[in-house]
Amino acid sequence: MNTGDPVRVIASGSDHRASPRQASSEAISFRFYAELNDFLPPTRRGISFLYPFEMPAAVKDLIEAAGVPHTEVDLILANGESVGFDYLVRDGDRISVYPVFESLDITPILRVRPEPLRRNRFVLDTHLGRLAAYLRLLGFDSLYRNDYADEELADIAQCERRIVLTRDRGLLKRSQVTHGYCVRATNPRQQLAEVVRRFDLAGAAHPFTRCLRCNGMLRPVPKEAVDHLLPPGTAERYREYAQCESCDQVYWPGSHHRRLRRLVDGVLQGDPAPDEDLHPE
Repeated sequence: MNTGDPVRVIASGSDHRASPRQASSEAISFRFYAELNDFLPPTRRGISFLYPFEMPAAVKDLIEAAGVPHTEVDLILANGESVGFDYLVRDGDRISVYPVFESLDITPILRVRPEPLRRNRFVLDTHLGRLAAYLRLLGFDSLYRNDYADEELADIAQCERRIVLTRDRGLLKRSQVTHGYCVRATNPRQQLAEVVRRFDLAGAAHPFTRCLRCNGMLRPVPKEAVDHLLPPGTAERYREYAQCESCDQVYWPGSHHRRLRRLVDGVLQGDPAPDEDLHPE
């Protein structure tokens, strides 16, 4: 990607950064690239724009004040030099901000995003219940409650090392949140496809191994063990069953299962099917 400036790496803590001084009004030139423009007003998208600030100010604070959560940022250039979130901006600085690089190797450059978590485990905000069920359908550990407060979500993400999925950019600006993503799509199926692409989940999916209701793990069980829990006529029609280890919900591969299999196969192959109802049979 051509930034228009030569890229040089400077270490965090370099004396290139300005020293704190008495507050005064200054301005920098900001430019956000690619999908980071989703967070900006239309008049600031795809262009360089002046942004006033009062010194001293860290570049992370100014990026978030402009509307972009720190979890969405992977690379920051100050006058063509790679810098960290703690860089203290100076009057006249040219700041270029880039999103996560998935296909471009920028290893020699100072990335500001933390290393990926060893396991893709999620916690979702109160508006993403259907997405949570979809992720569980693919086998991913996905916590969800419809009454989570933002503070609780941030604490869970920090303590359990989970990735926050939300449509609330304010939640992603909390300092406890180190790994997160602002979901752009509003349709749950499209949200699932978006998250699978963003975190490259297709190869790690284990469909039909988690409970859609509580996130617990499923285990195969003989029909005789769950016969008393089945609707009338079900035991005569199906032979294979699974039960949640946490809430005892029972699953079986009926017609609903076939519809969900089409959805799973479509998402993992990059061609998701229309939304399906996720209530288990």
